[in-house]
Amino acid sequence: MSSIFSKIISGEIPSYKIAEDDKHIAFLDAMPLVKGHTLVVPKKETDLIFDLESEDYKELWAFTQDIAKQIKKAIQCKRVGVAVVGLEVPHAHIHLIPLNNVDEMNFKNIRLILSPEEYKEIQESIINA
Repeated sequence: MSSIFSKIISGEIPSYKIAEDDKHIAFLDAMPLVKGHTLVVPKKETDLIFDLESEDYKELWAFTQDIAKQIKKAIQCKRVGVAVVGLEVPHAHIHLIPLNNVDEMNFKNIRLILSPEEYKEIQESIINA
């Protein structure tokens, strides 16, 4: 199973990376619901998040918590919402979505179209938070 996320992890496809360690990567969503919408992905190819080994699952959520805190510092929002949907890409991943109201987390909403400059600005603000 090679997904688009595997290609981002390997560097075949560019992304606006927020953070990375030996087991995880976080990058801005290419089709964000709101500015700062970030995906957190385990590097190990696993389709379903609940199929991760228990220790890997815990480590993924610990990494996600750190990224959510960075997002909260960088993006003006009331909360950072969390979603695990798993239908759009067959590679486990967590959505972190800066929220000011619950409607911003509706995946039926029209996605933002951001310029490379906007992505870079958001990326830098989260990294430097």
